[in-house]
Amino acid sequence: MSGRRRVALALEYDGRGFAGWQTQPDGRGVQDALESALSAIADEPIGTVCAGRTDSGVHATAQVVHFDTGAVRPTSAWVRGVNAHLPRAIAVLWAHEVAADFHARFAARGRHYRYLLMNRPVRPGVLAGRVGWYHRPLDAGRMRRAAQCLLGRQDFSAFRASACQAKSPVREMRRIAIEARDDMISFDFEADAFLHHMIRNLVGALVYVGSGAWPVERLAEVLAGRDRAQAAPTFAADGLYLCGVVYAPEWSLPGDGRIICRPETHLG
Repeated sequence: MSGRRRVALALEYDGRGFAGWQTQPDGRGVQDALESALSAIADEPIGTVCAGRTDSGVHATAQVVHFDTGAVRPTSAWVRGVNAHLPRAIAVLWAHEVAADFHARFAARGRHYRYLLMNRPVRPGVLAGRVGWYHRPLDAGRMRRAAQCLLGRQDFSAFRASACQAKSPVREMRRIAIEARDDMISFDFEADAFLHHMIRNLVGALVYVGSGAWPVERLAEVLAGRDRAQAAPTFAADGLYLCGVVYAPEWSLPGDGRIICRPETHLG
């Protein structure tokens, strides 16, 4: 990498108009738009690596990415300059030159996702596509009690997608918080990493508990059974946000990569 630099940046995006993070043949991935904008500023082809590949329709308030370039540009060019070339639904938040051995994915120590669920009889209009929705009343207390079984290092086979490519279904769930305010329920999950569809499958199961369709104890039984067929259906992508990636202080990233935004403050 002689003469080349590695740059890390964070970005936020509204996932509704994209086919997920990963590059697509038709150019509809968030990665496609970002690499095109970066290449325009660098005046050379740029490839990117992200901390966590989000699915179609999933949003981010703090996706972390790294790329290598031979171009010498001020930090402002990687932020305001790149933003000038991005669609309105994507924005770079910060950029920071890092050591050559930094890796957005493999250096990450943890990830934080939030799921926003509108809980009212009528579907959302203004917030359609930006929040999930469930029409029957949900008991947040029941969901909190059930979620306790998910904490710690566990085998989450019952909550991984069939297409999941992870080598191991074991993940360390470090924190779960469920808060209800008016007609909005937020589910916060912090773990070392997540499996494909893991959060959406967990939210689906917690909704079953909150609605009374499952007893509180059922979630622990499904977890122990390790059988995806016994769990609840996958919940909609609409309300899912990647809200932060945690790195060691040695990388000197802004906030160590933690941009734990409350996406609901941007809604409406």
